[in-house]
Amino acid sequence: MGQYSKAETEGHLLIVTIERPEVMNALHPMANQELSDIFDEFAANPELWVAIITGAGDKAFSAGNDLKWTVQHGLPRMPRSGFAALTTRFDLVKPIIAAVNGFALGGGLEIALACDLIVAAEHATLGLPEPKVGLMAAAGGVHRLPRQIPLRIAMGMLLTGRPLTAADALRYGLVNEVVPKSELLAAATRWAEAIAECSPLSVQASKQAALGGLGLPFEEALGKSYPAVNKLFASEDAKEGPRAFAEKRKPVWKGR
Repeated sequence: MGQYSKAETEGHLLIVTIERPEVMNALHPMANQELSDIFDEFAANPELWVAIITGAGDKAFSAGNDLKWTVQHGLPRMPRSGFAALTTRFDLVKPIIAAVNGFALGGGLEIALACDLIVAAEHATLGLPEPKVGLMAAAGGVHRLPRQIPLRIAMGMLLTGRPLTAADALRYGLVNEVVPKSELLAAATRWAEAIAECSPLSVQASKQAALGGLGLPFEEALGKSYPAVNKLFASEDAKEGPRAFAEKRKPVWKGR
């Protein structure tokens, strides 16, 4: 348990909670550094396969950058891995699920956009209001949002600061599922458990290849060499899966 966040493990799952509800889980440099340490450990620990990130309480996932802190101290310096230690963490092949439990605004939405799946509570609000306070969504929001939803919808959000309801976010494909707030963590955990039923190396190879090839022409993406893919096909898991299928039993994944 840190001062600004909480990290809990359940088997192969890591659940990270931003613990600053008094400021709608907004982040300042100390909170970002704490999250950086948590996700560094997640990346390095072979027993942790999937992570969920959420916010304390049911009012806000995160309101983004702590503007009151910024007024007092100036624009914050970010860890190498970016806002919440996720927005520029490009080498993480393990999947992360955002459980959006309320307002995901500015940097809060940028955290969710940097995750692989998003589950939102029915009352959640998702937006990038930075232009309304003389800033911009510079932690990847201006680039990720137009890649994840239709361009006109994204530009409407970016240029006006208007947010989406959870229902509209689902309609535009920005989130995977919308549930009542009381069911949010259970729904995110259900997604995590479904991922953990698969070989962790298969999941990591799939993530690295899908995202690594996203901006490439198809033929180039298909022919590119991905380290996680090479690791998968040289692994014990790649032998265990077909063997378990042939023997009509559940596979025992070792992640190696």
